[in-house]
Amino acid sequence: MKLDGILPYARILLEKAVGPGDIAVDATAGNGFDTLFLAKLCGSEGHVYAFDIQNEAIAATSNRLESENLLDRCTLFNTGHQDMKACIPETSFGKVTGAVFNLGYLPGGDKSIVTGAETTISAIVQLLEIMALGGIIVLVIYHGHPEGEVEKEQLLNFVSKLPQEQAHVLQYSFINQINHPPLIIAIEKR
Repeated sequence: MKLDGILPYARILLEKAVGPGDIAVDATAGNGFDTLFLAKLCGSEGHVYAFDIQNEAIAATSNRLESENLLDRCTLFNTGHQDMKACIPETSFGKVTGAVFNLGYLPGGDKSIVTGAETTISAIVQLLEIMALGGIIVLVIYHGHPEGEVEKEQLLNFVSKLPQEQAHVLQYSFINQINHPPLIIAIEKR
């Protein structure tokens, strides 16, 4: 297939936004794959702030970073992404160039613990306040479960109303696939 899949396309967008010395945010640390990816993009002079409400997600992310000797490039917060502005140091405000959300539930974890539109929208609003101009927020939305479908609809409603003077908003999805394939919403701060 010549079209980029959802996760590869999310990474392409992040690679366009985050470079050496930059600040990035992983809003849903999960098993640590995105945190590790961002830590490599930021390089030794950059930094990643990662958030997750689940202890096992923070532990998995910490272990993944430790195994790659990149833990010193990251700060992990065992709290929801709606708390990011209170957690990220003000010295990083205006320097965040990329952020990623993998919404839904922790793969291999408790499927009753899911992300929700209210906290995600709060985090998006905060990111748009503290991001650098041209910074990109990538939301990977998994909507194959009832809560995910509700979250998807509420997020699409919210982002479609963002003023175009404030942000460019992109939706990337495969529209003829079965089983509710994930989709991407990308928001570029203007």
